[in-house]
Amino acid sequence: MNAGRYDIAVIGAGVIGTTTALYLAERGLTVALIDRKGISAETSAGNAGAFAFSDILPLASPGIMLKAPFWLMDPTGPLSLPPAYLPTIAPWLWRFFKAGSSKNFERSIAAQAALMRVAEAETEKLLERTGLKHMIVARGALHLYDTERSFNSAARGWDRRTEYGISHRHLDRAGIDAIQPGIAQTFRHGTYVAGWSNVADPKAYVVALGERAFAQGVHLEIADIERMAVEDAGVRLSFTDGRSLLAAQVVIAAGAWSHRLAALIGDRIPLETERGYNTTLPKSAFDLNCQIIFDDHGFVVSPLGQAVRVGGAVELAGLDCPPNFQRSKTMLAKAARFLPELNPMGGTEWMGFRPSLPDSLPAIGRSHRVPRVIHAFGHGHLGLTQSAATAKLVADIALDRETEISLEPYSPDRF
Repeated sequence: MNAGRYDIAVIGAGVIGTTTALYLAERGLTVALIDRKGISAETSAGNAGAFAFSDILPLASPGIMLKAPFWLMDPTGPLSLPPAYLPTIAPWLWRFFKAGSSKNFERSIAAQAALMRVAEAETEKLLERTGLKHMIVARGALHLYDTERSFNSAARGWDRRTEYGISHRHLDRAGIDAIQPGIAQTFRHGTYVAGWSNVADPKAYVVALGERAFAQGVHLEIADIERMAVEDAGVRLSFTDGRSLLAAQVVIAAGAWSHRLAALIGDRIPLETERGYNTTLPKSAFDLNCQIIFDDHGFVVSPLGQAVRVGGAVELAGLDCPPNFQRSKTMLAKAARFLPELNPMGGTEWMGFRPSLPDSLPAIGRSHRVPRVIHAFGHGHLGLTQSAATAKLVADIALDRETEISLEPYSPDRF
């Protein structure tokens, strides 16, 4: 049974795919948005809700080889890797460590900064155009450090941000208290970024974008894709329920599942999954003025509209391992120590899959094997932040227009 014919089909209805579908429809294309569960049904529903335009430093850095073993030995640390998954992830880890060389690190920073410039400008336009600015609160972000040593170590990264025009302000204890009361006295050093904003409800934001997309004529298909076959008129997507859909072009924006879809057309892209955990507490749990980032522990406390969300850290365990909610419990216990007035009761635990490429940059560009297919995935922690920029770039690619920035650093074939 044929489910229709479209100018373009976007696979994945998270924040990247939904925003991309909207941009394509605004440019006059007929668009099908395909997802196995629906709008914002997976990772985009439970993220930290931050537009983190200052976050240009890749995880793969020159010092990562020294830090990673200590993180892995700490069961409560920011990085976890189940031993049984090591053989599977070993090739990705090798690429990750290579990406952390000084030369590659510099390239990644420059590429991330370029994408962030587009993201910041394009997000502002998108919010104005869709009338969704009321869902965003500009409260800034407060980075906290355990020791003077870790603060001094982080200062090098802040110097790099300054080179790219990112404003910030280093704080002593009095400065920390002025921005956010209620932080444990052990934290004596911090950095505040004013140009940081949060979405009141990440899921509601993507659903609202979906409503704007449907108003522009986007058709939503709830389906699981089984095959992709190239025909003269386009790419036929066959669903597990026996139906199919034909599109002149296809965008793969399915987050952590994207590499499995890319493999259907022969593209082997080293995408891994940073599993992230969080606990969402009632808003009354803590009087939170801004997002708090505990840099030495790899997690954040985020102000949502009617909630406080404690989450982050990284578990490298793929898509199929069962959740380990001890990770969320550990972060919540730490948050209660670091914020003595926090009430940790009454929370809801969640786990999501962050799509991560070894150099911390997304894959944005046409498949060389099947040029009708455009890849748009691998944003790691920055899917929400970079969603509007990715949508703009993909729309330009689909219409064969010149893109605002060079796409070479984000090439799906760079590995």
